[in-house]
Amino acid sequence: MHKSQADIIDRAKQLREELLEPNASRWESEQRQPVEDLRVAISEGFAALDLAPELGGLGISFTEKLRVCEELARGCFAFTFSLINTGNIAAKMAESHSPLHRNHIPALISGEILGATALTEPGAGSDFAAIKTLATETRGGWLLNGTKAWITNTEIADLFVTYVQTDPAKGWKGIACFVIDARKEGFRRGEIYKLMGGSAIGAGEFHLENYFVSEDDLLAPPIEAFKGAMELINGARAYVAAMCCGVMQSSLDHALAYGVERESFGRPVIDHQGLRWSLVDVATDIEALRALTFQAGAYIDSGEDACFPAAYAKKFAGRAAVPAITACIQAMGANGLKRQFPLGRHLACAKIAAYTDGSTEMMNERIGAGLVSGFQ
Repeated sequence: MHKSQADIIDRAKQLREELLEPNASRWESEQRQPVEDLRVAISEGFAALDLAPELGGLGISFTEKLRVCEELARGCFAFTFSLINTGNIAAKMAESHSPLHRNHIPALISGEILGATALTEPGAGSDFAAIKTLATETRGGWLLNGTKAWITNTEIADLFVTYVQTDPAKGWKGIACFVIDARKEGFRRGEIYKLMGGSAIGAGEFHLENYFVSEDDLLAPPIEAFKGAMELINGARAYVAAMCCGVMQSSLDHALAYGVERESFGRPVIDHQGLRWSLVDVATDIEALRALTFQAGAYIDSGEDACFPAAYAKKFAGRAAVPAITACIQAMGANGLKRQFPLGRHLACAKIAAYTDGSTEMMNERIGAGLVSGFQ
């Protein structure tokens, strides 16, 4: 790891210890997104991780971004997911050749404005090609109508990289991508979801009602947009898996610390084989998930197709994280349920991770299709 990359990991650890861990429980109690705290993290460069230095970014590799995601998620998965989403929008603006899009970058990486990606709809989640938000051509551009749902940062975002259908008859080949400004006429925020946990994600829905977009607002045309979305999702699956490593590691650390201090039958509870072995299983799953996650990161960094490596990591995360955290709670006895410990928050976010950017069942379908095609 280069010195600059080691430095950002150290900065991530410091941010976790000084901002995330002391405040995450309060953020959850308030059931809102901690906008000012997000801006503190953004001011430290965490919305510019993989952005090129010439654009004001830190320029680290995707694999190193995964390390940052894991480190921050140990403090708060939901906060980290929200933060990374604004960074992703800055990176998408950098991919564009349009000066209009690139002009958004300074405001995004300074925290002046916040961003989000909008794919999912009330009737289209893992089946991305089924989206119905429609772009109808009009003089000078398009009129957009439809509803997006389960969108991270809906509560606070100013810019939404939004995928819409331009020609329903063409299926995925008709999907285009536009930059939507929430401050303009035709955009309306809808419900912000009250979830069992993970409130700092700010998930909710928004409505487009004759929202006008011009040619300048087009980020990617049909076909190109869908392919770009698939690459975006592969990256998201990898960093969600990294964040699951973070909540699992945090849970294990708390269970071990408790097990060393708490005595039962005249000896530390960690000395009881049944409890110790249950935590060995957790530690093993963390190591396995890290290996799968970094394998996906290596594919992305090398420019190779990361579809299956990312699906393996995301599938294993969805399968392993909830039982691992549950085992850590069990190892702490009833004390594991106390809100002074983060395990309850981690458990809720691990369940969120089993749905976001493709459900565990969808990963099975994706991987299964690949297995079958290899024998045809």
